[in-house]
Order: sequence, then C-alpha cells, then structure tokens
Amino acid sequence: MNGSHDTSQRTKILVTVIAAVLLAALATTAVVRARAASGETGAPTVATDPAGPADGAGRKPAAGPRLRVLSNGLLSTLSLADPTGPRTVTEQRCDRAYTAGGTTACLTPTGALSGPRLLVLDEKQRTRRTVPLTGLPNRTRVSADGRMIAWTLFVGGDSYAGGGFSTRTGILDTRTGRLVTSLEEFAVYKQGRRYRAADINVWGVTFAADDNRFYATVSSAGVRSLVEGDFAAGTLRTLADNVECPSLSPDGRRIAFKQAVGADPAKGWRLAVLDLATLRRTELSETRNVDDQAAWLDDRTVAYALQRGDGTNDVWTVAADGTGSPRMLVPGANSPSVLPPA
Repeated sequence: MNGSHDTSQRTKILVTVIAAVLLAALATTAVVRARAASGETGAPTVATDPAGPADGAGRKPAAGPRLRVLSNGLLSTLSLADPTGPRTVTEQRCDRAYTAGGTTACLTPTGALSGPRLLVLDEKQRTRRTVPLTGLPNRTRVSADGRMIAWTLFVGGDSYAGGGFSTRTGILDTRTGRLVTSLEEFAVYKQGRRYRAADINVWGVTFAADDNRFYATVSSAGVRSLVEGDFAAGTLRTLADNVECPSLSPDGRRIAFKQAVGADPAKGWRLAVLDLATLRRTELSETRNVDDQAAWLDDRTVAYALQRGDGTNDVWTVAADGTGSPRMLVPGANSPSVLPPA
C-alpha cells in the first residue's frame, strides 16, 4: 500500500512539473513572437492591466501627467513621473503615433496584402476615422486641441539622408472633414515670390494653436527649409534653411528641429531650437545623430527617439536651452507625447 501511495504521489508531482514547464515554454514563445512581430527587441517587460498595473517590484502607476509611447510598436501609456515604471499596453499596433487633445493619430504598419492606414482614435482608443495611405509611415502630429492631424510617408526611398527619396504629407481637419492628401498641392513662396519646381517634397508638420497655421519642411534643389503653412489659403512660405522635422513649443515661440551637420544630411543631424521672432538658433547638448521629430515635454524639455545597435528604440530628453546633458527617459519606446493626468 505504501509503495503504491508513493508511486501515486510521484506521478502527481511529475505531472505538475511537466505542466509548469509547458506553461513557461508557451509564455516564452508568446513573448518572442510578439517581439519579432514588432521589429524591436530588448524592450522591458510591461504591465497590461489598465485598472492599475504593477511591475515586478509591486509599484503602481504614479499620479500626474502621463506619457504616450509605442512599446514594441504597441500603443502604451505610462507615468511621466515614473517613466521606467509600469506601462498600460494596448493591442493597437502603430509604426508612428501621436496623441493630443484626446485624439490619437496612429499610422499602422504595411501589411502583406494591404497598405498602411491613418487611424484616428478617441480617448478610449475607438476608431473615429480611417484614411488609406501609400508608402512607409514616417511622421505624424496632432494639434493641441485634437482637431488637426498630419502625417508623412516615404513613397520613394526610405531615408532623408540622400537625394533619392520622395515623401507624401497630408493633413486632415477632423472637425470639417477636409482632407488634403498631399501638401505639394500648396503654393510655395520664397522671399515673397512664388516658387515652382518638380522636385518639391514636404514633411514633418507641427501645428500652431489656431488650427490653421502650421510649420513643416520643404525640400527642393538640395535645400531644406522651414516653412510656415496656411491651411485655409493653401500656402507655404519659407522662413529659414537647414531646418527639418520642426516641432512647435507649447508657448508657440520656438521650433525644435534637426539640422544637418554642415547642411549635409549624409553627415547626420543634430538637435537645435529656433526662436521664431529672431530666427536665432540654439544647438542642444545632444551630440549624437538624431533622425526624429522631437516632441516637447514642456517649455523647457524636448524628447526624441534614438535607436540602439540592435534596433531597439529608447526615448531620450535634453534641455531646450542648450544646457545640461541628455538622459534616457523611457527604455524600449518611441513616438512620445504628453497626456494630462488620468
């Protein structure tokens, strides 16, 4: 009887061990597949419970302003006060995303049998509108009140570094429904005179507070210029050269941007800030190559993504006045935008 009992106990223990091993293997496989599908590796483990996730140390999300990012390509939210803490991760996959005024713009990845799309999401991540797109998603922005949405895709080439690329940039007014599929339709003015050329490219829109004015980059004949756009009038007027991927500060007085080293994109880009009143430039203390459209965390700090050698993105910050040193804000993330407290 004792021998039979011992055998039964050993059998139960063996079954329990095998079940635990199988469950662990399945969990590992799921993580590997998710990372492979996202195109990134090495991102931290994230919590997915929107009711109050906790990380391995039992932390709860801190109160105060939040940060919206993409974690392994998934739309996520975390506390700005605790950026390395737990994240609420959705199932919404985006190549680029930005949130403001309760509206999220999500540029979806290109599928095997379908092109990318712009998804306009509300505060509860419900899709309000879908716009079919063509190309490789690259930039997107939303105006502060959530009304205006802009996006840029590569439709020829896949880098700003060379001269063989082509972009397609559009704007959607979510209030009126007006959709401009290409800003190349707008009239370009240089020094007050109409400029026409076959090689005009437009990219990297950022909106002013009035939902009509915006800033962007126009490239033609090898020169890349900051332009001020008028959405109602359909015009683009040049302001300064060697300014790419502008981002308007919350106070509306400055532009954070990337400028090509020696005006040559093949040499890489450095971050700088332009005073719109004086056109004076302040080079920031980040000395690495930054190929991103920076986002303002507040009137003093800009955030941007840098890619590691293994392809993982991290969000970094640096002071907007040229002082201090860069610091990593969120590991394993990109596409940062600030949200109000929940």
